[in-house]
Amino acid sequence: MTETTTAPAASSTHTDPQVEVRIEDDATPLVRLIGRTLRDSARAGHALEALRRPAATVALRSHETPQAATITFGGGVVAVSSGVHVEPDATISVDLNARFAPVDAPSGDAELAADALLALTPPVPDWQSAADHFWSAARSVPGIPDVLIAVTEGPDGLEQVVLGEGSTQYLIAGAPETLAGVFSGADDLLAVLSTGAIGIQGTMSQLSVMVGASWKVRFDV
Repeated sequence: MTETTTAPAASSTHTDPQVEVRIEDDATPLVRLIGRTLRDSARAGHALEALRRPAATVALRSHETPQAATITFGGGVVAVSSGVHVEPDATISVDLNARFAPVDAPSGDAELAADALLALTPPVPDWQSAADHFWSAARSVPGIPDVLIAVTEGPDGLEQVVLGEGSTQYLIAGAPETLAGVFSGADDLLAVLSTGAIGIQGTMSQLSVMVGASWKVRFDV
């Protein structure tokens, strides 16, 4: 049995007026990714104590590329900038395709590093809410298919969400947590696709457009 539903409106989120996340002008993709993730934490009311830390700096480095960024905490204002141009209080090497999972023990202030990693792991919304959020952002991307169909296996059998209407469509299927990660921007669409964790149905040109849409959500552009 396949159950088709309309995606629910995204659940209300907590907005904390004491936390502001800033990124530099002309920010790099890494800076945008970090900034979007920290904003997700602030909106969800996640790791607020960590986000409100007094003055401290954390260097975040990709474990497999030269990408690096600095997170500066300042009592409720969190600034993210590209590169590492000061001596940080803590340095963390992370896997950017694994939701900032550390690849080895951080150096420097261990408690600060733990707080930064906590702030970089906001809760992922349920897959239906995430699909609705994704579609709201993706609809403005040139060439996006008229209809997005998300399919998963639920406790009562196959479930799907159909978003949009028209003659062209694109289908993405996977486990609920996998779809939630992709649609929320927590996970990179191409990286997940390469693992075989999701299945797709559409043309190559549509895939190119969908990847662009996923980057729009992931990097908040």
